[in-house]
Amino acid sequence: MLRTLFLQAPSFDGFDGGAGSRYQAKREIKSFWYPTWLAQPAALVENSRLIDAPPHRQSLADVTALAKDFDLAILHTSAPSFASDVKTIEALKAINPNIKAGLIGAKVAVDAQGSLASAPVVDFVARNEFDFTIKDVADDKPWADIEGISYRNSEDVIVHNADRPILENMDSLPFVTPIYKRDLEIENYFIGYLKHPYISIYTGRGCKSRCTFCLWPQTVGGHRYRTRSVGHVIEEIAWAQKAFPQVKEFFFDDDTFTDDLPRAEAIAKELGKLGITWSCNAKANVPRESLKVLRDGGLRLLLVGYESGNQQILYNIKKGMRVEVAEKFTKDCHELGITIHGTFIAGLPGETRETLRETAKWAAKINPHTIQVSLAAPYPGTFLYNQAVANGWLDAEHAELVDDHGIQIAPLHYPHLSHAEIFESVETFYKSFYFRPGKIGSIVSEMVRSPDMMKRRLREGVEFFEFLRERKKIAA
Repeated sequence: MLRTLFLQAPSFDGFDGGAGSRYQAKREIKSFWYPTWLAQPAALVENSRLIDAPPHRQSLADVTALAKDFDLAILHTSAPSFASDVKTIEALKAINPNIKAGLIGAKVAVDAQGSLASAPVVDFVARNEFDFTIKDVADDKPWADIEGISYRNSEDVIVHNADRPILENMDSLPFVTPIYKRDLEIENYFIGYLKHPYISIYTGRGCKSRCTFCLWPQTVGGHRYRTRSVGHVIEEIAWAQKAFPQVKEFFFDDDTFTDDLPRAEAIAKELGKLGITWSCNAKANVPRESLKVLRDGGLRLLLVGYESGNQQILYNIKKGMRVEVAEKFTKDCHELGITIHGTFIAGLPGETRETLRETAKWAAKINPHTIQVSLAAPYPGTFLYNQAVANGWLDAEHAELVDDHGIQIAPLHYPHLSHAEIFESVETFYKSFYFRPGKIGSIVSEMVRSPDMMKRRLREGVEFFEFLRERKKIAA
């Protein structure tokens, strides 16, 4: 077995490369998701090591100092970080010319040929669902016999092997939390709306929804929700509860944990027996009775992708959601004491100055506890990307998603709505939501009740205004 390094490489300061379905970027408030997509294959490879450089503030020099300790390096890459990740591989090979380097992630899953052609230093990429593909490579299996990889052969010709069948038995994957325990400092992971410290894991892959912008279901996970058994999930949570007594909240990072409500309710009932506080991603259509079951089982917060308050835009992006259903769901959550972190996207197809104002007004009306406003990100491999190129909303040759500091930019534009207007709408949206007397009062009340929350919100406030200053520099 090859000595294997799994690496989330250093790139932009504060860049969250571990972010899942929506985007990889520097966030408004310093936030880091767990590198679960790397931890999963790391759990399959004996004596491997996982390094997540950004949240641990590890530099390129810190990483390359370890190059001679490994035979194989697996890097998780993304469209924004690809160039930087390739430079990391170059640096590793400068120290250890014999190390083999491979890339995983949506970027290389949708463009294996282009990725390898543009980066001769990369030896191979693992396409689509890559866990057992990487295990085969680490087991030193001949590359010609490994399903799901594209690689350079001895003649420097790029070869694409047959696809690996999609994983059906999700319980065949080992727990990721022992890898977290072994290789990560969990206190380095922050998400503004989750209790700290937190832990996130996946209990399944794939999403039934067909949202045109969403990255992972269209590139790696698929649109069929494949799940671990209830017992398998509870066993890992029980293990992690003992291994990480400091953890205050567990987050289930499945694209839509509520896609299978009977299973979600069954998990909630078992979590309730453990006394676990937990949160998850949800669609804004969960019935009130199910919400009660989840709440009684320890659910604290739902991360909900509202995207827009305009019904036509929701149709345009194939959200499969009606505004009035989302309103009732939100009202039910408020009444049941379930906190909501709502996410919205500016610049989706059909967006106008009027719809931007409409969505901001609607967000204030339904009033989730906190919000995140993103710019529409047309990632290669998504329906949105192809649609934008075909309609002239995106110049494929200049389709950067972040600036030189990792901050999201507005790549889409429309005949009636410019890059600048979409970009500036994000700050306007945030201010209209948070600078309301009622919202300010609720945040201050939250801070007064908890000294820890006081420190946290003050820190986040400083980071938020620094972020807005950085965005103004981009706009200028």
